[in-house]
Amino acid sequence: MSAVPPLRVLSIATLFPDAARPTFGLFVEKSLRALAAQPGIELTIVAPVGLPPFPLSLHKRYRALRNLPRSESWNGLTILRPRFTLIPRYGARFNPVRVASAVLSAVQWHEFDVVDAQFFYPDGPAAMRVAETLDLPFSAKARGADISHFGHDPATGPQVIEAGAKAAGLLAVSDAMRRDMAAIGIDPAKIAVHYTGIDTARFHPGDRAGARAALGMGDAPAILTVGALIPRKGQALVIEALPMLPGVEYWLAGAGEEESRYRALAQKLGVEGRVRFVGPVANADLPRLYRAADAVVMPSTSEGLANAWVEALACGTPIVISDAGGAAELVTSPIAGRIVERTPGAIAEAVQAILATPPQSSDVAASLGGRFDWDRNGRELAAHLRRCASL
Repeated sequence: MSAVPPLRVLSIATLFPDAARPTFGLFVEKSLRALAAQPGIELTIVAPVGLPPFPLSLHKRYRALRNLPRSESWNGLTILRPRFTLIPRYGARFNPVRVASAVLSAVQWHEFDVVDAQFFYPDGPAAMRVAETLDLPFSAKARGADISHFGHDPATGPQVIEAGAKAAGLLAVSDAMRRDMAAIGIDPAKIAVHYTGIDTARFHPGDRAGARAALGMGDAPAILTVGALIPRKGQALVIEALPMLPGVEYWLAGAGEEESRYRALAQKLGVEGRVRFVGPVANADLPRLYRAADAVVMPSTSEGLANAWVEALACGTPIVISDAGGAAELVTSPIAGRIVERTPGAIAEAVQAILATPPQSSDVAASLGGRFDWDRNGRELAAHLRRCASL
């Protein structure tokens, strides 16, 4: 058997874990680790760190980021972390140029065959600029808000479309995301669907009663949302559904700007005793939380194909989700859950149906059909990048 020719990949990932944010872009890390494990892949990862100009950079929010090493080994991967100037709230249109400059400064003594962008914005337009400077082909992957928000914002949309036009190949986390990309003018013929992976050694059905006991849930039915406490995730709608779900407890895993508003809403509706804010949960602890819940409820306004959807199903817990992103690619039968309108009434009705006839956890997990596997994810990414580089 002939040896696989080496492919030298420069991967740009503005979302990638670090010591200050160990779960930040965790699925990007997992995908790139799967890529690095493929034969013939020589991978260089650049995870640029955005810091605002002085004196904003002294804010406690950025203190830990200032202290990150410029280069380090992270779970067996070598990561370069150059800095770029970030203008909070108003500077999104300038980020690709600044990210590209930071990347080029970090890799000036390296040689590559292809540039890989792990998000479509700002990574995609940044990769376009890096690739033009180095005279290389590039690829970009769309995951969610990088298209639904940045692809439609007049300040950033033209850069998204230009990167889509100039890329040698493109990836999307779901077929629905592929259609969203086509809707803003990106050629669908160059877009391949690239599903995420799942660590089935951790995310699998287990002892629900034991998980509930370990978390102190008691006997009350429990629904769960995993994600940042931000308007887009729709936790307010779930809280508003609770008066129609007597006795049901609602667990929220995550942190964010809306927590105080959600607490006030729960108190206003008289359900504060049934709402549990558990804060951020480490990825290693999520399987127990998924198994403990009777349903995972996530009525987001937009998603690509949410990792939490896949994780919940892998743990045998049905999901109640809005018709966002790749929802219909996961919920293909009532065993997997329900796709609902973004109203408290529709959410309550779906939860009631699942609680009345709960599916077997093994059947829920089987609904994924083996589509979400990290080794497959790595093989597909390697093959895609080889096509882009024509190697």
